[in-house]
Amino acid sequence: MPELPEVEALREFLDENLVGKEIARALPVAISVLKTYDPPLSALDGTTVTAVGRHGKFLDIEAGGLHLLVHLARAGWLQWRDVLPSGPPRPGKGPLALRVALTGGDGFDLTEAGTTKRLAVHLVHDPADVPGVARLGPDPLADGFDREAFAALLAGERRQVKGALRDQSLIAGIGNAYSDEILHAARMSPFKPVRNLGDDEVTTLYEAMRGTLAEAVERSHGLAAGRLKAEKKSGLRVHGRTGEPCPVCGDTIREVSFSDSSLQYCPTCQTGGKPLADRRLSRLLK
Repeated sequence: MPELPEVEALREFLDENLVGKEIARALPVAISVLKTYDPPLSALDGTTVTAVGRHGKFLDIEAGGLHLLVHLARAGWLQWRDVLPSGPPRPGKGPLALRVALTGGDGFDLTEAGTTKRLAVHLVHDPADVPGVARLGPDPLADGFDREAFAALLAGERRQVKGALRDQSLIAGIGNAYSDEILHAARMSPFKPVRNLGDDEVTTLYEAMRGTLAEAVERSHGLAAGRLKAEKKSGLRVHGRTGEPCPVCGDTIREVSFSDSSLQYCPTCQTGGKPLADRRLSRLLK
């Protein structure tokens, strides 16, 4: 799933390659992708892109006073094309969900792999009209988001720290992968209750969050859209690396599986050497 660093890199890429260009047509291909109908997508025809922004994991393409909000969900992606195929795209079982064609012949496709379709596109007058944007918490890399602001958000939290980091209404932009990376950098168990964090641990977690995300954004700086997935994977230390040695201590990276996701961690760095219970695996072994 694209998270804050990848969406920020896509924003930067589109800011350089899309702003100032005229949209010829925006063509939905998958019925499920478009979540709004007023104004119609055809309202973008003939408009010029004036800005590209980001709200958490949402891309915001502004043209003609309207905002095309894109959430790539788990398996979505943006593919830039210097030359788009001739002729309109045909609906079918392929990954193509929506195409934005520019008058110069270039443009981009929104694609989504797999059978579960969650990629979402909204065309609105105001980004706040999209419920997912309206409920977002602060951006963790915003200039004004300091340690005190972070501590205030955590005050009264009763969840485990992994779940709190992933809650978009608490902090915008962090998903499964970077929450694993942040907790590894902070040397903290994903199951630690937020209410048990001491002042020093809040500081450590804040610094790990800002440092991990800023480093990932910097690694992605200047990369073309097609290279961002590979860059994300290569930069991850624990997420998606079950069974590999921890790059810090050499211990074996472990996994805890859930119904539709999993987390990875290092026992030595994060849990005092003790493996966390994997409830799904435990049920299989009974």
